[in-house]
Amino acid sequence: MRPIDVTILDVVSEAPQIKTLRLDRDLDPYPGQYAMLWIRGLDEVPMSFSGPDSITVQSVGEASEALTSLGKGESIGLRGPLGRGFTILGERILIIGGGVGVAPLAFLGEQAAEAGREVTSLLGYRCCSDMIFLERFQRLGRTVVTTDDGSSGICGRVSAGLEALDIDEYDQIYLCGPEMMMWDVISKIREQAEKIQACINRYFKCAAGICGSCCLDPEGIRVCVEGPVIRADRLLESEFGRYRRGPTGGKGPCRG
Repeated sequence: MRPIDVTILDVVSEAPQIKTLRLDRDLDPYPGQYAMLWIRGLDEVPMSFSGPDSITVQSVGEASEALTSLGKGESIGLRGPLGRGFTILGERILIIGGGVGVAPLAFLGEQAAEAGREVTSLLGYRCCSDMIFLERFQRLGRTVVTTDDGSSGICGRVSAGLEALDIDEYDQIYLCGPEMMMWDVISKIREQAEKIQACINRYFKCAAGICGSCCLDPEGIRVCVEGPVIRADRLLESEFGRYRRGPTGGKGPCRG
């Protein structure tokens, strides 16, 4: 797929280091799908959709910093939507998100509520100043919040909020966020793994399932085309939460 040229219609500052770019076209993505964004002269990086025409970016490296520095009227190249997104199943769903990983989940929750599903959300942030999209989730239904520093909601990581919920009540669980946060949740409710859809992040080069840079050991799951949404029971037997590969293919630690 060749990149198309898209223009930024608006830039919204959501939190320190996090901005939403609204684009000049609705690309009709499924929540959980992603786009490869081409910052001309620099790099091409994957970003999940936070709405039908928007991408939410956290400045954590050279490419993402360049994206968040762009303004209204500037343009980028885009390939997408790509990959396999979330599938809305059941009548009662639970959304579990951490940090900027809540962005695709807000998009999912809105589509699920529009389809008549009952939505509960468990959201984790570092502190109250990082609480992006909270009002979007609160409009959907019950919302439980955790913060690492205790500045809002329950003090602790996202998994600390599981005690406030009866996990057995939910037909499907949707998960996205930093890898170690997601692994913590999956480990604590592993008996529910078959009903957890997790949106994960791996290093993408081609985003076409050819190069193998994003494959998960030992099954060889090509995250760029078979994911990024993968059922958690498959992740339990994979490298997820243990190590990940970088640009050279070497193993490195998981973060978050």
